[in-house]
Amino acid sequence: MHGFARPEPLKNKADMEKNVRPLRLALCNATRSWGGVKTWTLEFGRALMERGHTVHILGRSGAFIERAQSMGLPAHACRFGPDFNPAAIARFMRFYRAKGIDAVLVNVSQDLRSAGSAARLLGIPLVQRIGMPDDMRPTLKVRLVHRLLKPEYLCPCHFIADGLRESLPCIPPESVTVIHSAKTPAPEPQREVRSPLRFATTSQLNPDKGHDMLIPVLAALKNRGYDFIWHVAGTGEQEHMLKTLCERHGLSERTRWHGFTQNVRAVLDACDVFVLPSRTEGLPNTLLEAMGRGLIPVACAVGGVHEAWPPGLEPLLVPGWDSPQPDEPAQSPMGRALAHVLEQDNDTLLSWKHAAWQHCGAHFSLTVQAEKLEQYFARLVARNERNRRPS
Repeated sequence: MHGFARPEPLKNKADMEKNVRPLRLALCNATRSWGGVKTWTLEFGRALMERGHTVHILGRSGAFIERAQSMGLPAHACRFGPDFNPAAIARFMRFYRAKGIDAVLVNVSQDLRSAGSAARLLGIPLVQRIGMPDDMRPTLKVRLVHRLLKPEYLCPCHFIADGLRESLPCIPPESVTVIHSAKTPAPEPQREVRSPLRFATTSQLNPDKGHDMLIPVLAALKNRGYDFIWHVAGTGEQEHMLKTLCERHGLSERTRWHGFTQNVRAVLDACDVFVLPSRTEGLPNTLLEAMGRGLIPVACAVGGVHEAWPPGLEPLLVPGWDSPQPDEPAQSPMGRALAHVLEQDNDTLLSWKHAAWQHCGAHFSLTVQAEKLEQYFARLVARNERNRRPS
């Protein structure tokens, strides 16, 4: 078994060959709910497979595995068991050996302590994908686990990377890498503007996503005579409360509830403006997907949202809800930004749609970021092979 000492630092090599040998990767996720990390895992997994690599998806039985299989990815339903469960670790070790896995990527918590432990015991490069900077608290247990397993850390934006280093100052700075989230943009931007304008929000219906703050703003705009339709995709713990809140504010006729859908693009393609009212975010997949479909973004400037913001649309990136808010919701930063959009002529709106689509395609397309992830894994595997050669 390979030792537990941290190998030499991973160095970026600008002149590294673009063509790397086919890799065999295992991407693991033990979480039960569906979120952006699972979407990221499947989309990047598919992109890596299309680049000639073998990608195995490991997770609990259910929608995650079914979706992976529908995308043509080899997917395996797993039992992760309690932390450091010997039987679960042994199962993962057998799987890695049988498939000749070169590197393993895990999410936080349970899959790190089972699937990640198996990778470390076999001396396989281990990467932990960090979804939010506060995913891990600097408790004694967390510090000991990371000192034992010594994973590399992959972050989807600099905001999360900075937060991780602050939360866990014990981890080596050189072990943290940023590769931005990405989406596949539409072949061309939208070329129409609906009347009335259609807003879309496609986040989980949970407290951190800020739907409860957006509803009074939309109601105030409606009462001032602005015309729009609001499309809401997603489910969550606040679904019943939010529907009741819409009724109380007289928004029911202006709101379309789509529930959970695996065809978010169909919702986006029928809309003009993407509204992200989140209280907290990393670099949201929902924002990138909406821009890639040519929607005008209006968002709270939280987390890493500003890292993906299109130049020229800065007035539509507004202070978060924790900033001072006026008593009149329509005069809030979000209310003023949405009113500003509603007051524009069609030519201006089309130019904003094009700016969002172009920015996503140039900097946050899946093609661009998947190549960076491929090179990242290739460097990890090459370094590991060098370190294991007899001196």
